[in-house]
Amino acid sequence: MTVTVPRTKTNRVPDFPRPFTTVDVVIFSVVDAQLKVLLVQRPEGDKEPFPALWALPGGFVNVDLDADLETCARRKLKEKTSVDSPYLEQLGSWGGKARDPRGWSATHVYFALIPSSDITLAKGANAADVAWFEVDEMLDHPKLAFDHGEILQTAVERLRGKVEYTSLPAFLLAEPFTLPQLQQVYETVLGRPVDKSGFRTRMLAAQFLVEAGHVEGTSNRPAMGYRLADRNAAVVFPRTFSPRSA
Repeated sequence: MTVTVPRTKTNRVPDFPRPFTTVDVVIFSVVDAQLKVLLVQRPEGDKEPFPALWALPGGFVNVDLDADLETCARRKLKEKTSVDSPYLEQLGSWGGKARDPRGWSATHVYFALIPSSDITLAKGANAADVAWFEVDEMLDHPKLAFDHGEILQTAVERLRGKVEYTSLPAFLLAEPFTLPQLQQVYETVLGRPVDKSGFRTRMLAAQFLVEAGHVEGTSNRPAMGYRLADRNAAVVFPRTFSPRSA
């Protein structure tokens, strides 16, 4: 007896409600010797959620353009900064029926590290403005759209926690850079000084830097410049940094 197996429709539209799916990017840079985050101002209008409030850059997943979540994140990043390939790391996901007044929504969040000299800001069609904001000020007064204040807090904690034992701050510098410049960025992100001699020893021993010839140093004297040997991943150190000795 022949058994006929019914064929299933692979392109059938699901018969259940689907949440909004977005990707947001927490973009960090060091601007004017301060750790800053890039925010966009939401447009005004009666139908706009959180009109005129500042928010993290991002938007809806485009199923025709975005092969995956990271592709969407890089697309949003390029739209706002004109940068193709900075350091990008997935931070986490936030979802719920209360975070967006338009309906149940889920966002997948990445954080990016970019040298400020590489950035050309663009507000895009769905933003009234775009600007840099000092991170600690935003954490003290988290008046951001949606749940972006909570997301920013998580991103800053992740960044500062990983900076204690990785080479992440190097991605915030344009190349070539000197060791004093790199130490200054570490101290800016951490919010405290680190021991100079121990810092230099650790950076050179980790073998993630490549000499790039002499450049102008902080004291207007020639200093050795460095580039990253690999811009695709951060180096992990065996221990955390020690504070600078008094």
